[in-house]
Amino acid sequence: MCVIFFCADAQPLAGGYKLILASNRDEFFARNTQTAAKWSNAEHVYGGIDLEPGREGGTWLAIGHSGGVFKVGALLNLTGEPKPRDAVAPKRRHILQPHNHNNSNAKNHSHLHSSTPVSETTNSPINSSSTTTTTSSAKKLNCPSSNDHFLLGRGMIVADFVAKQDDRHSILSYNQDLLKDCTKYSAFNFVSIEIGPSSLPARVKLLSNVPPTLEEFENGGCYGFGNSLPHTPFEKVRHGQEAFQAIVKEHGQASVETLSGHLMQLLKKKHKFWPDVELKRRAPNWGEGLSSLNVHISEHGYGSRTHTVILVDGDNKMHFIEETMAGLDPEGEWRRTHIEKDFGNGNGI
Repeated sequence: MCVIFFCADAQPLAGGYKLILASNRDEFFARNTQTAAKWSNAEHVYGGIDLEPGREGGTWLAIGHSGGVFKVGALLNLTGEPKPRDAVAPKRRHILQPHNHNNSNAKNHSHLHSSTPVSETTNSPINSSSTTTTTSSAKKLNCPSSNDHFLLGRGMIVADFVAKQDDRHSILSYNQDLLKDCTKYSAFNFVSIEIGPSSLPARVKLLSNVPPTLEEFENGGCYGFGNSLPHTPFEKVRHGQEAFQAIVKEHGQASVETLSGHLMQLLKKKHKFWPDVELKRRAPNWGEGLSSLNVHISEHGYGSRTHTVILVDGDNKMHFIEETMAGLDPEGEWRRTHIEKDFGNGNGI
């Protein structure tokens, strides 16, 4: 379960942002993950990396910049859908190696030292309270083991899109090709964003594979997506999008600190939007626990383990701000990563 809210505008108002994005990653706390950083094998890309055996190199959210174009990809599970009938055995293809980034493993409990953004990346703990280890895993819910994968890993959908720079990986061509092969994956929503020169509108697409559909959204709109189809959103997504739009309207030309602070507050809200007919239909056993923006289901060691805000201003300066659990207890230590990268008007990486 995840949520994402964003606004992409190639021509923002003075002092505004080309991209305002806020997202929660909901996952098992024990899943091995590296925190956000520049990718070692694709140095124009920034994001976290999945280290789950059999899924190494994939990601749930990343941003890349090359040739004057920003590309953003995000992957959302479609909850409650059966596996495709014509699924195929995966061919392993790891285009990325996990980046060498200190303190990136979610199981690493060491403290980081700075919360001030620098030229590339800095990290700091947010909550220094003690961390309690809990025993939980996918097996507790009778999920397949890491060696029981007969579908392609969905995390590579995002990685391929943001990392590769040829014409086949433009937002239009990539989504058209993916649409042809999308039933080779478990159910998903794939959000893709492409922001180029101010003379062209930002392009936003959402591809869902159950059923296979591809929709395009307008430059400058405020959008929110979760783990259902876009026309039947969960209540938390609907309310979250309204709150996100209000934040953008009031603080969309504010400082990075002010805007990101309001967005982080939104992502951390624990209010349960329950009952929710669509969520109950898709997740009858977990529905109420999943009905808040900030999820925490302690008995299964599952919840919103990473909060992410990405901002790109009118001068192409990017801020990638991530708050992620340092251990297995959401009441324990959290780490803050703030990557600040000025891409300017050039085409460099």
